[in-house]
Amino acid sequence: MLLPSIMDNPIAAQDFTYLSGFGNHLSSEALPGALPEGQNSPLICPFGLYAEQISGTSFTSPRNRNRCSWFYRIKPSVTHEPFKPRVPSNWKIFSEFNSSNSSANPTQLRWKPMDAPDSPTDFIDGLSTICGSGSSFMRHGYAIHMYAANKSMDNCAFCNADGDFLIVPQQGRLLITTECGRLKVSPGEIAILPQGFRFSVNLPDGPSRGYVAEIFGTHFELPDLGPIGANGLAAPRDFLVPTAWFEDKSYPGYTIVQKFGGELFAAVQDFSPFNVVAWHGNYFPYKYDLSKFCPYNTVLFDHSDPSINTVLTAPTDKPGVALLDFVIFPPRWLVAEHTFRPPYYHRNCMSEFMGLIHGGYEAKADGFLPGGASLHNCMTPHGPDTKSYEATIARGNDIGPSKITDTMAFMFESSLIPRISQWALESPFLDQDYYQCWIGLRSHFTVKTRACGMDSKE
Repeated sequence: MLLPSIMDNPIAAQDFTYLSGFGNHLSSEALPGALPEGQNSPLICPFGLYAEQISGTSFTSPRNRNRCSWFYRIKPSVTHEPFKPRVPSNWKIFSEFNSSNSSANPTQLRWKPMDAPDSPTDFIDGLSTICGSGSSFMRHGYAIHMYAANKSMDNCAFCNADGDFLIVPQQGRLLITTECGRLKVSPGEIAILPQGFRFSVNLPDGPSRGYVAEIFGTHFELPDLGPIGANGLAAPRDFLVPTAWFEDKSYPGYTIVQKFGGELFAAVQDFSPFNVVAWHGNYFPYKYDLSKFCPYNTVLFDHSDPSINTVLTAPTDKPGVALLDFVIFPPRWLVAEHTFRPPYYHRNCMSEFMGLIHGGYEAKADGFLPGGASLHNCMTPHGPDTKSYEATIARGNDIGPSKITDTMAFMFESSLIPRISQWALESPFLDQDYYQCWIGLRSHFTVKTRACGMDSKE
């Protein structure tokens, strides 16, 4: 029996429909009746499909943390030629952080927005590792990348065997085709592509750039709400999962590019990997619109810690200590009385990588631009620049409620100390004068004394 492809209907091919719910067990059919009833792997699947499981956790992981899905596909993913090192590779990405490829650096660092590439560059070749820690081989750690691309992926798919991608587009929409279906991801939204999924990225708006966090050995979760209660922050129902979508076409020379241990390998097959007619499970790609986040803030005095704005967290074995948190700074009201409202000056045992999707950031009057980034490493001092500090105290205590609008900044925060890639340290986009934004901070100390202690004697 010939299976009808949804590609036969060009109108349907442009539809993006979604299921909702974070971590739910979901199911989807592009062809009614394609899901087996009562079992996962019958002798003969409906319509002659192959049953294939993808496991994102070990078989024996506790049930509340076990992640897997079943695919019912036209041909199994094993049908390809042997993997070989990809030529050309992308030397700017890696997942093993050591002295051979990255450096320890406690200095405050900032990067200007990346320019669009000069030559045709797709998502794979547009990735550049900025920093990270740990090892994909050891299944513990993370990497932070930025991407700049001007070309859709053509006749190829990408598979990250190292970890989960959290993609934050800053400029240009991404149309991401996955084995579970298709995601349309705009700036202001994020996409999570779990370990092992094959996907392809198209650029409907032309050049695109953004940020990518990659985690090894774990998956993102919603943070516990604690005394906040049952509601607030990112609501589970606002996470959207693609519905089944497939194509049954011949693609001679189709290439699967696999990132494995930070290196790229390629295998050739003659069909599209996006041939999953139906699927069910709790392991799947998904997206989230950051404008749906319900922020919390202090309503009387002082400044809340940024953790109050955590969208997703990748936990470690230590309670309350994250491998990587994804935190946002969205539009919100500021109402604290007799309080310094911008973020306070800080030294942190966690390391903080920040990006800006659009607008400005309240603690940096100049220099921190949409598409740019900064890194404040473990115990490295940081805080508002001179202009932001002086402008804030000049307003005095009589300032009433004010609303921060037209902004969306974010932070990747980790308990692991990142090493910085040589490319990032030598990049023409590195802001060599970043430190200057604090040099103008002057003393406002009002006590005139020559001694170190008030009870000192001359």
